[in-house]
Amino acid sequence: MNQPKTAPQWIEQPAPSDSYRSLFKWGDPNGFRHPNRGMYALVKETFGMTDADFASPRRTGMEKFDLEAPVRMDAARLQAFERIVGAENVDTAAYARARASYGAGAVDALRLREHIVENLPDAVLAPRSAEEVQALVEYCDAQRIPLYVFGGGSTVTRGREAVKGGVCLDMSRHMNRVIAFHESDQTITVEAGMMGTALEAALHDAPAAFKAKRRYTCGHFPQSFQYSSVGGWAVTRGAGQNSTYYGKIEDIVLAQEYATPRGRLATPAYPRCATGPDFNQMMMGSEGAFGVLTSVTLRVFRCQPENTRRYSFLFRTWEEGLAAAREALQGEFGRPSVFRLSDPEETDVAMRMYHIHGTPADALLRALGYQPMRRCLLLGSADGDRDYAKLVARKIGAIARRRRAFPLTPFGVTESWERTRFTDPYLREDLNDFGIMIDTLECAVRWEQAPDVHARVRAFVKSRPQTICMTHLSHSYPQGTNLYFIFLARMEGIDDYLRMQYGVLEAIRESGAAMSHHHGIGKQTGPWLEAQIGRECMDAVRALKAHFDPHGILNPGGTLGLDMSDEQRAKRWGMRG
Repeated sequence: MNQPKTAPQWIEQPAPSDSYRSLFKWGDPNGFRHPNRGMYALVKETFGMTDADFASPRRTGMEKFDLEAPVRMDAARLQAFERIVGAENVDTAAYARARASYGAGAVDALRLREHIVENLPDAVLAPRSAEEVQALVEYCDAQRIPLYVFGGGSTVTRGREAVKGGVCLDMSRHMNRVIAFHESDQTITVEAGMMGTALEAALHDAPAAFKAKRRYTCGHFPQSFQYSSVGGWAVTRGAGQNSTYYGKIEDIVLAQEYATPRGRLATPAYPRCATGPDFNQMMMGSEGAFGVLTSVTLRVFRCQPENTRRYSFLFRTWEEGLAAAREALQGEFGRPSVFRLSDPEETDVAMRMYHIHGTPADALLRALGYQPMRRCLLLGSADGDRDYAKLVARKIGAIARRRRAFPLTPFGVTESWERTRFTDPYLREDLNDFGIMIDTLECAVRWEQAPDVHARVRAFVKSRPQTICMTHLSHSYPQGTNLYFIFLARMEGIDDYLRMQYGVLEAIRESGAAMSHHHGIGKQTGPWLEAQIGRECMDAVRALKAHFDPHGILNPGGTLGLDMSDEQRAKRWGMRG
């Protein structure tokens, strides 16, 4: 992206490997994506800022991570861990322990910028096999040692924060291998620590690696795809950006293996069965509270990028865009792969970022009735068999035209989005450097609910002066969709941010939407879970926890709303001061 002529000197040098910034920096240490001229102008206009406000960044975190964090665990226990995994796979350095506990959420970055380092495990352990994981779980259970799990590190819900100390298992260091590939069944079994990029590389290379007849894909591409693990996808019930066609992870997972204090739990790899409750679904979303996922078997799909058909349209209003989206998903002609509808504010921001705002093209669109802060952008693609993809794209185009949408497909809008689909998180560091917070929260809704939920959450966010609130739906179904909220605000600190976060969560809950569509619950959203699912369902969650983890060693400290602290309970609906 082009850097603004009067922009601040965005930080481009890689964060030193031993710095606070290296702990909260997104993705590649050498990866950057700076606000362009359009976004920079929007930020100044919205927040009443001038170039002078960007003269020098605030605390950047480039300082050396010099925390002294004594290990509280006694030597005998550390030696026991060394006997299980090897001394080289036991790390007690403060930096490694902080990396294992802090995630990629806004509150993680805000604390690290202020040098607030808390809730560390005493050791990070890197098991080499499922047998070692089981041995570690059994030892920790016998010794009552809290146990947390690290995969790719991209959690945004404080999912693995070691609030009770103990140890953290780093699954990605060694347990990242392909266990089996079956082309006849179209399945692949991998260890839980395998990263998304490695999984896709293996599937794309299937003819050479597995003597397969063709290339394959998992079809699961979350925004964190390059820096998240397969195990993390499963235990948080994640979704990829192509999920409308390929499904969420719970649609892709066929079988799993877990190490639990009760022993090994393995589900069979049947495509469907009627043998009582579905333990795959029971374990997915458990976020390490019931067991440690060691391997997972996934459905895979033919990789046919040459068949992809892309489309994009501009609707006059949010209402017309939502109606078209629902019609497309209920049309029964097939499912699009990417299907992303932006609300008026997100569309307006996109127009500014891509330098359309104020141009002759913008003037023409306005003259045709596509007005700023009313128009809505739809972009997407269709995958699969060539004829299928063509049919889906053609049908969506017909729906859009019937609703007077302006065709943008020839202008490569979807292609432009694809080029930066995994790099948006890099913007956060630049904006945070100057006191501007950007964060996201998402929910799931029925089509009938969508307008009201959208309006309620926006009303809360906009109750704070000078705040941007963008929304899009990016995972859709015949019965509903998700709403993904992105808010930007100039904030003074952690407490200011948390007031915004808690308020958005309350607005989502009060609207009747699901508290999360694909980010999971973790310790961040846990206080709201019981009010969301009801006491009877929460009692069932507690019963499962008591069965699989009777001594409460697995990811304790508020995960899934279990064993919460008084501070966490105080956030819960009906208990706020």
